[in-house]
Amino acid sequence: MGEIIEKFKGLDTASVSDALDKLGISGGLHKIKPVFQGSKICGRAFTVHYVPCGFKKGNVGDFLDDVKPGEVIVIDNGGRDYCTVWGDIMTITANKMKIEGTVIDGVCRDVPGIIKEKYPVFSKGSYMVTGKDRVEVDAVNVPVSVSGVQIKRGDIILGDDSGVVVVPKEIEEQVYEIAMNIEKIETQIINEVLSGSSLKESRERLKYHNLQTKDNE
Repeated sequence: MGEIIEKFKGLDTASVSDALDKLGISGGLHKIKPVFQGSKICGRAFTVHYVPCGFKKGNVGDFLDDVKPGEVIVIDNGGRDYCTVWGDIMTITANKMKIEGTVIDGVCRDVPGIIKEKYPVFSKGSYMVTGKDRVEVDAVNVPVSVSGVQIKRGDIILGDDSGVVVVPKEIEEQVYEIAMNIEKIETQIINEVLSGSSLKESRERLKYHNLQTKDNE
């Protein structure tokens, strides 16, 4: 899986989002939420792009056979909320394959099955109408967009109860170091407050308000 993935598993999405802000990069996937609380995913992206069906109908899920254990499936369904691209058959199969989780710019269905399997799915909601004969996969492992954020094959996807954030592969080490420093300082502030310091004093001393600010600002 890789040492850097294991490192990111120890972080939360908030500190990683702040680290990306410091670098001037948008990485938060707006309105993407876990189907059930307590979900956490961290792995490299396997990207899938959907388009509306043409005259000849294409497939909606056969790509699953090509995903590796530990990868996160990222589905760009264009934010469509009128048909789903993920259900119980794919959930059970993905769990058996030890896939890390699924992120959907769109909706899923068969929520009871997802919860029963404890398979992490992050989406913009749920809706029972099938995507078959409505949308089809036209490409895998190409750059895709989720909530207006570009995601490429191999980017790090981190998700928890607060949402999902993407870390471009090219800067993952830099993001990790910044996020670790942010978490370290926030822990210091909490400890100082619990020991009797005022929040304002602790934040000012440790420069809390500039943690996520770009260095040239």
